[in-house]
Order: sequence, then C-alpha cells, then structure tokens
Amino acid sequence: MAASSSRQGPSGAHRPRGLAAARPLPRRQGLADDVHEAIKALLMDHEIEPGARISIDGLARQLQVSPTPVREALARLESAQLVTKEPLRGYRATALLTRDELTDLYQFRLLIEPWAARCAAERATARDRRQLRHEMSTTQLPRSRSYEAYKALAAHDTRLHVLIAELSGSERVRQAFERTHCHMHIFRLGYHRQIGAETLAEHERIVDAIVRGDPAGAERAMREHLETSCHQRLVPLYDAAGQGTG
Repeated sequence: MAASSSRQGPSGAHRPRGLAAARPLPRRQGLADDVHEAIKALLMDHEIEPGARISIDGLARQLQVSPTPVREALARLESAQLVTKEPLRGYRATALLTRDELTDLYQFRLLIEPWAARCAAERATARDRRQLRHEMSTTQLPRSRSYEAYKALAAHDTRLHVLIAELSGSERVRQAFERTHCHMHIFRLGYHRQIGAETLAEHERIVDAIVRGDPAGAERAMREHLETSCHQRLVPLYDAAGQGTG
C-alpha cells in the first residue's frame, strides 16, 4: 500500500490513495474518536485495501498524531471486525466477505430477524412505535459513494435492525445480531445511491407493519428485505466481479 499512489478524480486531477488519502487531524479534545473515524473511513473506502497490512507509524505520520491513538483506534476496529491482529506481525485490514460467507450471514439473519419483526409487532408499545417512526424520520439518502457520505445510512441501518431485535423481547437475539457486525461488512462490499433508496423503502414497509401491529406483515416485510438485499443487491456484485465462492 504505497503512500504516494493516486487515482484520477472527476475533474481529471489525480488525488491521493492509500495512506496518502488520510488528512492531518486538528488538535482538539476527542482526538481518539477522530483517529478512529479517520482510519475507519480509510478501511470502508478501501483506501486501505482489504487484506492489506496496516502501518501504525505510517498512519500516525499521515494523520500527524502520535502512535498511541492509532493503536487505540485499531483495537476498537478489531472489536468491530474491520481489522485483525496477527501475533508478531501487527494489524491487517479484514478481507471482504466471500460469496459463501455472505450467504451464510444472510441465512443466519433470515432465521432470527423475521421472527424478531413478528414479535416486535406483537409487543410494541406506543413509545416503541414512536421510536421506530423517529428513526425513519431522521435518515436521508447519501449524495455520493464515499463512506463519509453514506455512514449515516449505515448507522441508521444498524440502529433500526438492533431496535427491532430489542423490541422482540429477546436479549440473546439482540446480542447475537450485534456480534456479527454485519452492516459494516455489507457496506464495505459496495454502495450506490439506488441501494440506499431501496433500503429505506423496505425499512418503511417493515416499520409500517410493526406500527400497525401486523405480525405476519412485519415478518414478511423483513424476510423480503433480507432476501432482496442478499440476492438482488449483493450477490450480483460477486457475479459482476467474476469472483468465485472461496
């Protein structure tokens, strides 16, 4: 991962890639969080390529910070499964999900999330329904393909699915879902504006069914959302890239 590499931007000018895409951070309180977000963006945008080794000193120099907040950020990113730590070799960016891993993840989600949506529709209180409506009202479509633009949508995606898992009444289901960190892995595979519009429309149908107190409708809407996401939006990314199932 060369710090001096570049790619051509929309205007024809070359812009930096890799570590060189990282910009120095301002000196202020909350620096650890800033470093975490900066490195996370490099991973999500593939400026640090999936599977690439990560230089702590190189990141510290590029961000103009000491190595300490970089190490702290990488430890947090390891817990989110965006990086892995190898004994005596340091950190490496997590590889993208393979096609088999993606379908396995969605098989797991299809087992628990439609059930959770059904239970949420049966159990939701007036306060729960307001919370669901509020979540849908605060989300906007991203304006570009960068992580900076679509991270709000990724955060919404996580919040809504976790909230529905919570409303199911099963703490084990919520914990099992959260441990997959599936939304970060999925958004790393690829994003475009149409996906965002389709996702939000599907979320609206799920929330509408829960708010109506329609268990069968909520279960069906969640199942359709997950199946569409997997088979119509994500699996074709592998087919387009000519990737196998390894």
